[in-house]
Amino acid sequence: MLASLTLLVPPASPSQFLSFNRLSHFHFSPSITVSDLLRVTSRRLAWAAKTQSITTMATGEDECVGNVKVQLAKLFEASLKVTVPNEPDVEPLVAACTGKFGDYQCNNAMGLWSKIKGKGTQFRGPPAVGEAIKNNLPTSEMIESCSVAGPGFVNVVLSKNWMAKSIQKMLIEGIDTWAPMPPVKRAVVDFSSPNIAKEMHVGHLRSTIIGDTLARMLEFSKVEVLRRNHVGDWGTQFGMLIEFLFEKFPNFEDANETAIGDLQAFYKASKQRFDADPAFKEKAQQAVVRLQGGEDKYRRAWAQICEISRNEFHKVYQRLGVHLEEKGESFYNPYIPEVIEALTKQGLVEESQGARVIFIEGVNIPLIVVKSDGGFNYASTDLAALWYRLNEEKAAWIIYVTDVGQQQHFDMVFKAAKRAGWLPHGDGSYPKTSHVGFGLVLGEDGKRFRTRNTEVVRLVDLLDEAKSRSKAALIERGKGEEWTEEEIESTAEAVGYGAVKYADLKNNRLTNYTFNFDQMLNDKGNTAVYLLYAHARICSIIRRSGKDIEELKNKGTVVLGHKDERDLGLHLLQFVEVVEEACTNLLPNVLCDYLYNLSEIFSKFYSNPECKVIGSDMETGRLLLCEATAVVMRKCFNLLGITPIYKI
Repeated sequence: MLASLTLLVPPASPSQFLSFNRLSHFHFSPSITVSDLLRVTSRRLAWAAKTQSITTMATGEDECVGNVKVQLAKLFEASLKVTVPNEPDVEPLVAACTGKFGDYQCNNAMGLWSKIKGKGTQFRGPPAVGEAIKNNLPTSEMIESCSVAGPGFVNVVLSKNWMAKSIQKMLIEGIDTWAPMPPVKRAVVDFSSPNIAKEMHVGHLRSTIIGDTLARMLEFSKVEVLRRNHVGDWGTQFGMLIEFLFEKFPNFEDANETAIGDLQAFYKASKQRFDADPAFKEKAQQAVVRLQGGEDKYRRAWAQICEISRNEFHKVYQRLGVHLEEKGESFYNPYIPEVIEALTKQGLVEESQGARVIFIEGVNIPLIVVKSDGGFNYASTDLAALWYRLNEEKAAWIIYVTDVGQQQHFDMVFKAAKRAGWLPHGDGSYPKTSHVGFGLVLGEDGKRFRTRNTEVVRLVDLLDEAKSRSKAALIERGKGEEWTEEEIESTAEAVGYGAVKYADLKNNRLTNYTFNFDQMLNDKGNTAVYLLYAHARICSIIRRSGKDIEELKNKGTVVLGHKDERDLGLHLLQFVEVVEEACTNLLPNVLCDYLYNLSEIFSKFYSNPECKVIGSDMETGRLLLCEATAVVMRKCFNLLGITPIYKI
């Protein structure tokens, strides 16, 4: 499992920053300032907001190949235009059914009736509107039958032949043909974001795992995703760290992680010294000034501390298989003065109790952008970063993955950006920003997850423990004698790391969840272990058949004759809708629910004696259904950042 981490080093000063970027990708005249660009950007974004609005994630005939709901919506859209020609822009309301009357349902009749009654309409109530919508549907091979129920609900039963052909087409052309197509070309996902000189702990687990899954889902949806690691690599704490480094290691450039040891302990020791020794505190404060002034020795010491931290972070990212591009706080630091100046010229920044702030409507406290001592803070950096992402990286959707405690901060930053004209005011327009909040990881005692000595659990230790337990379970099952050491190691990693990820992702991210190794490594119930084993069993069925599955894809035919076959086929076809929903609402648990249900529906199909696979007259079609299930499961695993296993 490989991972990579790219570092983007900030320039030493704002002037060098602008010069550097003119040579690379800014392409603007030396006489043009960030303030000028801000004004241009505000106008451009305001115009874009008027022209870009969300209608549906799928647009265009070729872009909804795998999306049943979108294809049905197009049919109902045509029907609605005929049924109520004097009611333009009626959006079809199509949803999957949970009842016994059909597979999908159009729910427009009641809403339309409330619009058209009293206008001399020929209809006499919602049921009549529903009947007309049904009767005006264009002929389509995807629909087997339609019926109207209750107050005009139009129920659709899909054609088994069309469903089978759609699944067969996916098997031949690949699962990527079932990807959603959002109206976004480029997105930033800001996640993980640990602090330099501090260990990554279990609190970073959720941001890293959730952010990676959101990025994967968007990438699958053909969105260019800029995976940003907004590390805390700038600020007053670096003064004490640098001075402490100088004291402990006069030849500081020779210091490495082995010499320094535990970074967390190094940070604590420097903080204790800072709090207890006034002379050291004064030197540390001077060190901050020298660092921010670009003095070479202090910049090199800062870079050394950052690099040691980065190596520690990489150990976690490598285990999790997560790729990130680092653009820390320091990267945006040169932008802050002119961004604040431009906002001031727009009349947004005001003086308040010695600080400079932006007042946000409906919020009691202002957004402080310059502290009373003249220093910058998180809000300053986040505004500069947001401007950069909108203007230079030209992202249409910027997603921040942090704990729910930061919700208000980001709401205020986003509202300030709207006041500045950087973002449109409507929630349904692009470019847009989203804060993806998440709850706490709890221990068995219901409190924040910690070790017995009340220390926060190191993430790398937690992941190693998951792998170790997974390996022990494999040995206990006798795999040590059957498999090679490499197979044992790779399976233990896939199961152990996958179990930790899935235990997090299956929960609604806004809720807290209890970290429990025994539960997450259980091979029964809604766990990664159960799902990985289920996938391996499907692969085993195909292997035991002795058939070449690639040959069957081209020569065989999927058949959905039995009810359990049809139920499985319908669930497979709903994959794209689920990914779209998970992307739109930024909820990975929606995909986890789908994956678990897929496994359960497959088990029902396979365990039914009437659906015997190997040796039956319907072997070819059922093997293809097994393969389609395995393909969709593998894509779900991929989107969740979990490595599938192929034998157990």
